[in-house]
Parts: sequence; C-alpha cells; structure tokens
Amino acid sequence: MKVVNFLVALAVLALAFSSAIAYDPSPLQDFCVASNGTDSAVFVNGKFCKDPNHATADDFFFSGLNVAGDTSNQLGVHINIVDADVIPGLNTNGITLVRIDYAANGGLNPPHNHPRAAELLTVLEGTVYAGFVTSNPDHRLFTKVLKPGDVFLFPFGLIHFQLNIGKTPAVALATLTSQNPGVNTIANAVFGSDPPINPDVLTKAFHLDKNLVSKLQKQVWVDPSE
Repeated sequence: MKVVNFLVALAVLALAFSSAIAYDPSPLQDFCVASNGTDSAVFVNGKFCKDPNHATADDFFFSGLNVAGDTSNQLGVHINIVDADVIPGLNTNGITLVRIDYAANGGLNPPHNHPRAAELLTVLEGTVYAGFVTSNPDHRLFTKVLKPGDVFLFPFGLIHFQLNIGKTPAVALATLTSQNPGVNTIANAVFGSDPPINPDVLTKAFHLDKNLVSKLQKQVWVDPSE
C-alpha cells in the first residue's frame, strides 16, 4: 500500500512539475495560423487557428523590419514588435521578435521586465550599454557595453534596460521566448498606474518627498512600443 501511495504522489508531483516548467503550450500540429474569425476557425491551440488548408505563405511572412522607428519621444526609443498578431503563423511557436531603435546620445529602453519570457538581445548598429538586476535579496547588477554583433541575455522575468551611449543611432533585435512575453515598464507601472497608487506608499517605498511623488504621478509616461 505504501508503494502505491508513493507512486501516486510521484505521479502528481511529476504532473505539477511539468506544468510549472511549461511556458507556452507546445504545438499540437505542424502549424496553427492565428485567426480572428471564429466562424472559420478550427484546431484551437493558444489562439483560434485557421484551417490549415486555407493557410498561405503570407501567414508566415512580414516585411518592414528594416524600417527605422520614430525615436523622437521623451525616451529616445522605439520598439517594433513582431508577434502572432503580425505574423499569424507564429501562433503556438513561443517566439516574439522585436526591433529596437535608440536615438543618438542617450536613447533609453527603460528598466522593465517580461513576466513570461527571457530575452536575447543582438546589437546591429551603434554602442549600447545593457544590463539586468537579479532578484531579492542580492540585487546583483550585470552589465556589458555591446557593439554590432554582440549578444546579451536577459534572464526570465528579471528587470533589464538598454542605453545608447554612442553619438549615432543604435539598432538591436531582441528575441523573446514567448508568443506573449508581456512587458512591465517599472516607472510607468509605479508612477503611472490607473488609478494612482497612494503617494504614502511610494513616498515610503522609494524614500522620496511626497511632493515629488505627486509630481511624478502627474507626468505622462512614454510607452516605447507606441
């Protein structure tokens, strides 16, 4: 009886562990082209999927990632996201591709994290200072100055950033390990929440003057992807 109980417990643990390490669900067929029309959709897996017999090469294609983004905003950065909404054939493949343009002399992709993905950053042009910070209690900072051809990994879920420290515009490509990695820009979330967080919370948490907190909460916080 003890052996049976042990095997049952082991099976339950194995199922729980497999669920814990699974990020995006694995494909259940060769491909699953995302479809917004549920009336003609079949083979549900992640998103509603187009009938494979109706798929075309265009479902797996995107043109325009060579076009520079507009960096004339407060941060001097623009992010162009290529996900399953852009390339429907990416659905269920657990991949998102991003082009990041940084303005010269300080274009910044501010501290943020992806709650559902790790990120691999490849610099194509310019000189980028990139780094990430580990979680509690150590908060270790890992940074590198990246030049064209350099690759840097931001581990799953950790806060990271990039800053163009060159005198010319910079460009990077990022690959994320989820079809829906999510992004949480720290300053936007903390000071730009809707409705605003009680200033007493932020005053104490960040060791700031309450008037400064109120001022920060009234600012417009830029979304780099817009």
